[in-house]
Amino acid sequence: MLVLIGAGALAVDAGQIYAERAQLQNGADAGALAVLDACHETGCSQSVAEGVAQGLADGNSNDGSSTVFEVDQSVANQVTVRTTTRDGLSGAGFLRQMFSAALNAPPATVGAHATAALTPPGTGSGFPLAISDSCFNLSTASPTAEVQKISYKPGGTCTGPSGTQIPGGWGWLDQSSPCEATTEVGSNDLGSDPGNNPPSGCQAILLEWKATILAGGEVKVAFPIFDDATNQGQNGQFNIIGYATFKIWGWKFGNNHAYEFRNTATDPGMTSALACNAGPDRCVIGQFVKFESVGSFVGPPGVYLGTSIAHLIS
Repeated sequence: MLVLIGAGALAVDAGQIYAERAQLQNGADAGALAVLDACHETGCSQSVAEGVAQGLADGNSNDGSSTVFEVDQSVANQVTVRTTTRDGLSGAGFLRQMFSAALNAPPATVGAHATAALTPPGTGSGFPLAISDSCFNLSTASPTAEVQKISYKPGGTCTGPSGTQIPGGWGWLDQSSPCEATTEVGSNDLGSDPGNNPPSGCQAILLEWKATILAGGEVKVAFPIFDDATNQGQNGQFNIIGYATFKIWGWKFGNNHAYEFRNTATDPGMTSALACNAGPDRCVIGQFVKFESVGSFVGPPGVYLGTSIAHLIS
């Protein structure tokens, strides 16, 4: 009978320890991401960083109390948070009311840790368009770049507001699903080059972009950036080096209401240098911007092009 009681006590205690560890892990995960977000640009004092982590550690604990043992900011663009047990009533650093204590087992202390990092994305899925790195003009010292027109046809060029033009441009990518292409850094992604016909199935997305801009909002899209393009047509390939976020002002992907928007010299904020020409010309107008988000991460990171993802690495 004593053996059965002991086994039952251990089972109950194991469940309590498992639940405590899960709460501590949630607190460490949330704390690491929050401190990274709050402190990576301008820096935080250790006390401020610990305060951010402590609030989330407590908030993820059923009894509202945990110990933040360490907040490590020693690595650039990376934060590690370590949490341990703290009893919400007694303040003790171990779990109370453990059944196995009746069998003279020692008190249990549980811990967890998480590391969050800010890195350039290495994969992506989105609007099936890739931009030449020759057009990328975002300085590391500025949150936004100069507005430019990036042309697909005629030729591939990047044109600034003064009319200065350099080779570059953009190209269409093969779609993995309607109006979406999946890309990866270091791969050669086939370009579909559909002539002057835009990709199918993009009307709803473009109408959503249009509605957002007309309502005073901003449309920011992360596009894959290529440094080399080979061949043409269905055999065309782009070597993807990274991802950059483009704040879109207007576009001309086709000749109907959804596929063209704010691309003439008389549209708000436009100039003759930025305007798309009439007829078969195709272009997108906007500016590269710095952008950060929290998300999942797969594969090695790409070149840093102003866009980063905060994610857990351990």
